Amino acid sequence: MAKLISKTYGDALLEVAVEDNKIEVFAEEIAGISTVLKDNPDFGKLINNPRISLEGKLEVVENVFKGRVSDELVGFLTMIVAKGRFAQIDEILQYFTDEVKKLKGIGVAYVTTPSELTESQKKAVEQKLLDTTNYKSMEMNYSTDESLIGGMQIRIGDRVVDSSVHTKVMKLQQELMKIQLG
Repeated sequence: MAKLISKTYGDALLEVAVEDNKIEVFAEEIAGISTVLKDNPDFGKLINNPRISLEGKLEVVENVFKGRVSDELVGFLTMIVAKGRFAQIDEILQYFTDEVKKLKGIGVAYVTTPSELTESQKKAVEQKLLDTTNYKSMEMNYSTDESLIGGMQIRIGDRVVDSSVHTKVMKLQQELMKIQLG
């Protein structure tokens, strides 16, 4: 259900951004809104508090965001509050951001290795991903996990490439378990 809500509202916001030729402006402002919401969790608690009237919530949204973000986004946020969907605001804003990246041809990759990669290795991984995908640029996220032993795991969206030694050992173990001695 949450995914449907984020898609519905995110697509509506994206449509407005495309029609008004404000994709860049909206993306930048939404990044700022997301940061404000993460840094101030009490704001979400206030807006989701059932004891505060709808008028009070709308007034708070107007006071906080009016003049700081475009009028379209203030209107969007007030609509989200009025429809009782503020609990899903993070997912809605993330959906919009992901869709903007798709429009721009930006891929988001999560690379996990057993040890830290050097800058030249990172550049090589990024270039290999650009060469083997249709993305124009990549947003790279690196992390380490010593349990991988060797190799790497790469996740782009719902696609995963796992060439880690850990996974190969696990697959070998499963194959050996299938063999009946006898």
